[in-house]
Amino acid sequence: MRQQSGKGGAVVSFDVVGQGAEAGRRHAFSVIDQTQLMSVTANLGDVKTIITQPASTSHGRLSEEQRLAADIQQHLVLVAVGLEHLDDLKADLERGLSSIQA
Repeated sequence: MRQQSGKGGAVVSFDVVGQGAEAGRRHAFSVIDQTQLMSVTANLGDVKTIITQPASTSHGRLSEEQRLAADIQQHLVLVAVGLEHLDDLKADLERGLSSIQA
């Protein structure tokens, strides 16, 4: 398959820790809610960077047991990197992550 730019794309995922599943979920959504540049959606086919919580979007129809078997936990955040400048994306994620460092 021929790639448009020849450089591919990037999907990054990370866990936002909390004391237990519910705290992890709250922290994950806090990070997502505080970003301003990234779009909140489950559709990964875009030139804009998107941020999502797979346990409630792309894997939301699975049972908790099925999600855990696939290692899709409540504190998992997924970022599909788009065409924005890296410095802008880093600042946006730092803004989101700072919301849980209290």
